[in-house]
Amino acid sequence: MRLVERIEARTPASRDRAIDGLRALALLAVPTGHWLLGGFTLDEGALRNASPLSTFGFFAPVSWVLQMLGIFFLVGGYASVLSYRRRKGSTAAWLRQRVTRLGRPVLGVTAVWAVLIPVLYAAGVPGTTLRTGSTLVVQPLWFVGVYVGVTALTPYCVRVAGRLGAWAAAPLLGVVAVVDVLRYGPYGEAMPPWLGVVNILPGWLFAYQLGVSWGEGRIGRRGARVLLVGGGVLFAVLLLLFHYPASMVGVPGEARTNSHPPSLLVLALAAVQSGAAILLRDRIAGVLRRPALWAPVVVINLSAMTILCWHQTAMLAAAVPGSYLGAVPGLTTAPDSYGWILGRVLWMPLFAVLLVLIARYARAFESPWQSGTRAASARRAAAGLLAAGFAVYALAS
Repeated sequence: MRLVERIEARTPASRDRAIDGLRALALLAVPTGHWLLGGFTLDEGALRNASPLSTFGFFAPVSWVLQMLGIFFLVGGYASVLSYRRRKGSTAAWLRQRVTRLGRPVLGVTAVWAVLIPVLYAAGVPGTTLRTGSTLVVQPLWFVGVYVGVTALTPYCVRVAGRLGAWAAAPLLGVVAVVDVLRYGPYGEAMPPWLGVVNILPGWLFAYQLGVSWGEGRIGRRGARVLLVGGGVLFAVLLLLFHYPASMVGVPGEARTNSHPPSLLVLALAAVQSGAAILLRDRIAGVLRRPALWAPVVVINLSAMTILCWHQTAMLAAAVPGSYLGAVPGLTTAPDSYGWILGRVLWMPLFAVLLVLIARYARAFESPWQSGTRAASARRAAAGLLAAGFAVYALAS
C-alpha cells in the first residue's frame, strides 16, 4: 500500500492515465498471447515449437483479442507526437534518443542469450532445444525494428495529420488493399513472392498515423465511431466473403498468414481497436483514478521493453528443465488436447513469476548505459558483437 500511495503521489495531475492504461493492456497481451498460443512438442528429449491453432480452430477469435498491436501503434503515435512537440533539440536528436531507448533492451537480451547458448549446450541442453529457444526469443523483436521505422516517420505523420486529419491513414489502407488484391486475386500466382513485403511499412504505420492524428486533436468521437463500425464491417467482409485466414497470428502448415506481413484484415482489426480506444478513453481514465489500479499500470509501463524482450525467456525457463522430466502436461506435451489447454493455463502464473524474477535484473538494460570511458566503450562493443552473433544463430535456425 505504501508503494501504491507513493506512485499516486508522484503522478502529475496532467498525466494521461488512459494512454498509459491502453499501453499496459497492449503490453500484457503480448506475453499472454505467446504463452497461450505457443507450445512445444518433445522429440527425443528436445523441444520443438508447436501451436494449438493447428488443432483448435476456435482459438482464432482468441487471437483477435490478444493481437493488440493496433492499440500499441495507436498509443505509440499519440505519445510520439506529444513528445515530438515538446522536444528541445533537433528532430535528429529526438529520434536518436527514442531509438537508443528502444535499442538498449534488445541489445541486452540478445547479448545475454549469445552467452547462454554455448553455456547451455555445454551443460547438455540439446541443440534442437537451443534453436527452438533462440527462435522464440527473436520472435517478438521484429516489432522493435518496425516501431523504430514508423517512429522515424513521425515528422511526416505530423504534417500529413495537420492537412488531412484522420484521412491521413486512408492511403496506407489503400496500399495494403492493392497489394492484397495482387497477392490473393486472380493473378496471385503470377506475382513475385516478395510482394507482400510492401505491406510491412504501410500496414503497421496505419494505426500509428491514427495515433498521431488523435494526438493532434484531429480525431474525435465521430471519427472514432467511423473507425469502429467501418473496421468491423471490413473485418466481417474479408473474413466471410473473401475467406481471409481467421487467425491473426501464423498457423503452422497454413499457406497464408495475416500478420507477417500484415494483411488488410490486420488493418481492419486495428481500426476497430483504435475506434474503441478513442471512445473509451474517458472511462478508462476514470477507472485508473483509483490508486490500486493505477499503480500496476505504472509498473508495467516502466518495464515495457523488459516484458517484450524477456517473456519468452521466462517460458523457456520452465520448459527447458521440464523437458528433462518427460511429458509434462501443458508444458512439454503437444498442444492437441483440451487437457493441454487446461495445463497451459495453470502454467501461465509460473511463467509470470519467472518473468518478474528475470525483470528484477533485466530492467538494468532499460537504463542509460555508462559512456565516456574506454571500459564502457569496450562493453558496448562486446555487447554489440554478442548480439550480432546471436542474431545470426537465431535467424539461421
